[in-house]
Amino acid sequence: MTSPVINLAQALIQKPSITPLDEGCQTLMAEHLTKIGFNIENLFFVDTQNMWARKGSQAPLFCFAGHTDVVPTGPQSEWKIPPFNGEIKDGFLHGRGAADMKGSLAAMVIATERFVTKHPNHKGSIAFLITSDEEGPFINGTTRVIDVLESRNEKMDMCLVGEPSSTTTLGDVVKNGRRGSLTGFLTIKGVQGHVAYPNLALNPIHLAAPIIEELTQTHWDSGNEFFPATSFQISNINGGTGAGNVIPGSVEIQFNFRFSTQVTMEILQQKVNDIILQHDVKYELNWIKNGLPFLTDSGPLVDATVKAIKKIQGLDTSLETSGGTSDGRFIAQTGAQVIELGPCNATIHKIDECVKTDDLEILTDIYEQILIETLT
Repeated sequence: MTSPVINLAQALIQKPSITPLDEGCQTLMAEHLTKIGFNIENLFFVDTQNMWARKGSQAPLFCFAGHTDVVPTGPQSEWKIPPFNGEIKDGFLHGRGAADMKGSLAAMVIATERFVTKHPNHKGSIAFLITSDEEGPFINGTTRVIDVLESRNEKMDMCLVGEPSSTTTLGDVVKNGRRGSLTGFLTIKGVQGHVAYPNLALNPIHLAAPIIEELTQTHWDSGNEFFPATSFQISNINGGTGAGNVIPGSVEIQFNFRFSTQVTMEILQQKVNDIILQHDVKYELNWIKNGLPFLTDSGPLVDATVKAIKKIQGLDTSLETSGGTSDGRFIAQTGAQVIELGPCNATIHKIDECVKTDDLEILTDIYEQILIETLT
C-alpha cells in the first residue's frame, strides 16, 4: 500500500530519532512544507532540534504541534518487525513512533498540502511547532520555542497537538485539556541509632507515618465538569541502611499531584507545608513543577474538531482531560485554544507499536476538514 501519508509516515519511522535526537525528521517535513509556501525557522537549543514553520501573517493563526522524538525501543529482538523498518503488515504500519506520533506528523503535513492546494486564498495563517524532546526532559523543546514566540508577540490562536488521543476508534476521544503535575520530594529527619536502644534514637519512618496518613486522607478539591478531583500519590519511599538492627537517620518520600483547574500549585504546596508543620518534625521539602493544567472547554477549535470528526467518521467524539501531560500545557499558557487529536493509543511506548494504515488516511481527512472549518 502506498499513499502520500503512508509514505511520509514510513520515512519518518525509518529515522531512529530517540529523544532528544531528530535524525532529519524535521528536515523531511520542512521539504514538504517549503514547497507550499512555508517559511522554515530552525531553532536549536543545547541538544534539541526544533522547527517553527509558518505560512501567512494574518490572524487567526492555526498551529499543528508535535514531536519527532520517540522513546527507546527496548530489546529490539522482541519486536516482531524491526522498530525502525516502517513495514506494513496486515493493514498496520509498524514501528517505534507509528502511533506516538510520527503517524500524526505525516497526517498533518499531507492534510496541509491538500488544504493549501484546494484553498490557496484561505484566511489566517498556518504554522507547525515541532520539537525533538517531548519524550525527554521537555527543557529545550516546545517551552523554549514558546519563549521565542512570546518575545516577539507571535501568538497562536488555535493549536492542534497530534498526541494519540483515541482509545478504541479513531476520533472517539479528543483531549481538550490536561491535569497539572506537581512532584514533591520530602525528607523527614530523625536520629540514627540501634533498634535495641530506641530511647537514644528518633525513627523518621515513625514520624512520617501520621504525615503520610494525613496527606493521603486530605480532600484537595472536587474537580469540575471536565476534571476529576485532584489526586495525591506517593511514588517512592526510601529509608534505612539495609541493616535490620539500625534505626535510620532520615526517610525520603517522593509524591505527585495530578491536579485540576480548581486549585493552584501554590495552594497545594502551602497545604502540604501546613500539614507537615502540625507534626513538629525536622524536614526538607523540594518541588518540581512539571506543568500547569489547561482546559479548552469551548470555542472555534473545539467546535471545528467535533464537526470534522462527525463529518468524516460519523462519530460524536468525547471531550476528555484524562492521561498524562503533553506539550499542550506550554502552548495553552500563551492563551491559545489547545486540543489533542491523534491515533489510537493502545500500543504507544510498547514493543510492536503500530497504527492502522486506514486510520492514518482518515486522520489526514479529519485534519484537513478542521482546517476547512477554521480557515475558510
